[in-house]
Amino acid sequence: QGVLVPGLGTFAVVHEQINGTEEVYVVRRPVFQLDMDMSCLQELVFPAVMIPGDIEIMPLDYWWLSQTNSLPPDMVRGCVEETILLYSFQLRTRQCPAFTFENIGILSCQDNVLCMQFHCSCIAGLESRNIWVALLLT
Repeated sequence: QGVLVPGLGTFAVVHEQINGTEEVYVVRRPVFQLDMDMSCLQELVFPAVMIPGDIEIMPLDYWWLSQTNSLPPDMVRGCVEETILLYSFQLRTRQCPAFTFENIGILSCQDNVLCMQFHCSCIAGLESRNIWVALLLT
C-alpha cells in the first residue's frame, strides 16, 4: 500500500484508530514520508511521518506510468528524475514552488515549512465510511 518515488519520498495509506466519545473509528488515510537529500532541506521544517513497517512499499512503476501517457518507460523515468532534481534545486535556492501530484495533493513550502497537503477527493476516495474523521486527521 505504498509507493516510493526515488529522491522525493514515499506515499502510503495507513490505517489509524481514533477513539471517539461513543465509538472507535478506524480510518484509512494517505501519508507522505519525505526522503530527500538533507542538503536541500537546510533551515526547512517538515513533519516527521513514520510509515509502519508492515506496509509493503513498491517502487514507482515507470512502465505503468508510460501506459497512461504513451511515452516510453525510460523517458518517463528521466522526466521524473529531472523533475525531482529541479524541485530539489528550487528548494535549495529558496524558490519554494508548489509541487502538484494530480489527484493526490500538493507538496508546498510556506514560511520554511515543507508540507504535503492531500486533496479532499483523494482522502474521500480512500475512506468511504468515516470520511470526515479521515479529513480531520489528514
